[in-house]
Amino acid sequence: MTNPAIPVPSSTTAPPIAPEPASEPGSGPASEPAPGPASGAARWLPLAAAGVTVVLWASAFVSIRSAGSAYSPGALALGRLLAGALVLGLVCAVRREGLPPRAAWRGIAVSGVLWFGVYMVVLNWGEQEVDAGTAAMVVNIGPILIALLGGKLLGESLPPRLLAGMAVSFAGAVAVGLSMSGEGHASVLGVALCVLAAMAYASGVVAQKPVLAHASALQATTFGCLIGAVACLPFAGQLIGDARDAPLSATLNMLYLGVFPTALAFTTWAYALARTTAGRMGATTYAVPALVVLMAWLVLDEVPGLLTLAGGALCLAGVAVSRSRRRASTS
Repeated sequence: MTNPAIPVPSSTTAPPIAPEPASEPGSGPASEPAPGPASGAARWLPLAAAGVTVVLWASAFVSIRSAGSAYSPGALALGRLLAGALVLGLVCAVRREGLPPRAAWRGIAVSGVLWFGVYMVVLNWGEQEVDAGTAAMVVNIGPILIALLGGKLLGESLPPRLLAGMAVSFAGAVAVGLSMSGEGHASVLGVALCVLAAMAYASGVVAQKPVLAHASALQATTFGCLIGAVACLPFAGQLIGDARDAPLSATLNMLYLGVFPTALAFTTWAYALARTTAGRMGATTYAVPALVVLMAWLVLDEVPGLLTLAGGALCLAGVAVSRSRRRASTS
């Protein structure tokens, strides 16, 4: 919003006031719009985009449970990434997005290999070795790692509200995990794989953040997904064999994972990430365990216990704290 014109007496000549240059989304270090009446949409659109991401990522757990019974971890990751890259490529062609600038390629390559490639394969594998509750607890160190890496590598601040909200949400994730771990099993290999998945996820997010100062959210997601698919090509033989024997429902779930939790959700994530800090976006994903509990209740008729409900409520409360802003004091 430009400053209102200041009246100048006719006897004097004032130099013209140059308008402030418009900054591209995510180009500044803060990346968050200043509060004001004209910035309402600028504040709510990223929040809505983050909400779409969280809901679709939560739904992915239900689909992975179905598709993972017929597809091996690498094959499922490759099929998901190929479906996502195809959809994103078509959208890019229609919008004539073109190639990202040279300055964005390093971050796209790192996030593509680590987040789209390593994370998806290792998480699929880890969830076959440990129960869902243990996987949820271990993988949820990811947002903490994002905040720490963002502070160290990106110079992002770690405000007390963010740290407090993450602590509350992590306690909720632990409660949800414990409530879901009663009948499961956990191996050392499975826990190690989930830790590796969390590290790959956090590193990929931090690598993607600077990219968004040069490339659009669609470009960052499209080419990151494509690089992840290329990294997973060694699993092509497994994908062909699994697809031949898999039931239609498992294949449809794999395609759903590619179109919605990957193509759409990763794009809305990048859009929101360009307009806030990596630490704050990472904290937002703590809403995922609570939504998984709700979806399992509604879709799979899995009635949650009191500990599960309490943990889900803590997850949501922590997200609300971490996303809240300190009110400016008025004199």
